[in-house]
Amino acid sequence: MLTSEQSKQFGDILEELGKTLDITKSQHDAAVTSYQFVGDWLAREGSPLAKYLPEILPQGSFLFGTMTRPENENDELDIDVVCRFEGKQPEWTQFDLKNIVGNRLKGNETIKKLLVIPDGRRCWTLRYADASKFHVDILPSLVSSGYKLVLEKSLRTFAAAGYEELAIRITDKEESNYRTAIEPEAWLKSNPFGYGIWFERQASLTLEKSARLSESVQPVPAYGTDKLPLQRVVQILKRHRDMMFNGDKDKPISIIITTLAAMSYAKETNVSDALVNVVRTMPTHIGELYSPVHRKVVKHIPNPVNLEENFADKWPTEPQKEANFYKWMGQVAADIDRTFAQTGMDRIRESLEKPFGKNAVIKAFSNYGDNLRRLRETGALKMAAVTGVLGNAGSSVKEHSFHGR
Repeated sequence: MLTSEQSKQFGDILEELGKTLDITKSQHDAAVTSYQFVGDWLAREGSPLAKYLPEILPQGSFLFGTMTRPENENDELDIDVVCRFEGKQPEWTQFDLKNIVGNRLKGNETIKKLLVIPDGRRCWTLRYADASKFHVDILPSLVSSGYKLVLEKSLRTFAAAGYEELAIRITDKEESNYRTAIEPEAWLKSNPFGYGIWFERQASLTLEKSARLSESVQPVPAYGTDKLPLQRVVQILKRHRDMMFNGDKDKPISIIITTLAAMSYAKETNVSDALVNVVRTMPTHIGELYSPVHRKVVKHIPNPVNLEENFADKWPTEPQKEANFYKWMGQVAADIDRTFAQTGMDRIRESLEKPFGKNAVIKAFSNYGDNLRRLRETGALKMAAVTGVLGNAGSSVKEHSFHGR
């Protein structure tokens, strides 16, 4: 078990690791400029969709503040956004809405060159093959009139109740009624913004922190690198997953990692304490229930804002996904234990390089070293008694005794 000094100093190292995983401001701005251009084109005068007030907003990790930069700089960032429409023509089905959006996108030569054809199950995708190296998945959706006011009220009150009011209806080619259902109530339901509020409640140390989500749920969200401990934990876990599975299609999916981490988080203020607790507790939030469809007991990870949805619904038919999840959980626990058992900066760094990426870890330790130099210059540098790790906790270190290790 770590002492408070060790915990604080490992926490500082992991915080720096988390910062290296943040996307850059230029990447953030490029993504926002891209989907803003699309939103403007959909809403422009003459568009068949203009009267339905299209608006594009971030969802997923771009909204939650848990995006993780790829270890390989040639890999693409995945930006998920929702394109909301307030209503539709009475006769439009999901098929109609999806294709009317697609046809409008194809009507702009700049956008057309970026479109991935054929379209995805739910989204239209724009791929930027230039130096930006990202793609944007645009999800067409329907909301009721006045939805924006409901969302703004929910963000102001930060209420746990009322998630249902934030649900949206989306297009999905795999639904049996994709070409037939004209009633939005019959379309697949999703709730990215309700989930965002739930995640923010789980992550926040105080309810006053809800302002950061209000800033994120905007067509042009503010860029920031100031993250809460839970956000850092999710980034660190996702990086470990990416390093371990290296593009394997059966790797643990981000929504399961994010949900279980948020369920497990106990308001720790230190990233290392939060990480240890989350990794230990995550498996306890995986339940079981009988599935009439599969005629057996299956694993159950409920969507916290839609309890009817099981995030592990693919596990019964794709058992490798379940096997890989438990394999990953065992490995991440072992890697963290191994790191926290190390003494001395070189050994700690080496223990982190394989599971989290050598480049990211080297950069994190470089930044950590810069922080130590600043502490030394102000006379605040200290050393933990057991690990010998330098930081702002432990016994004071005289200026001449620091040699940059």
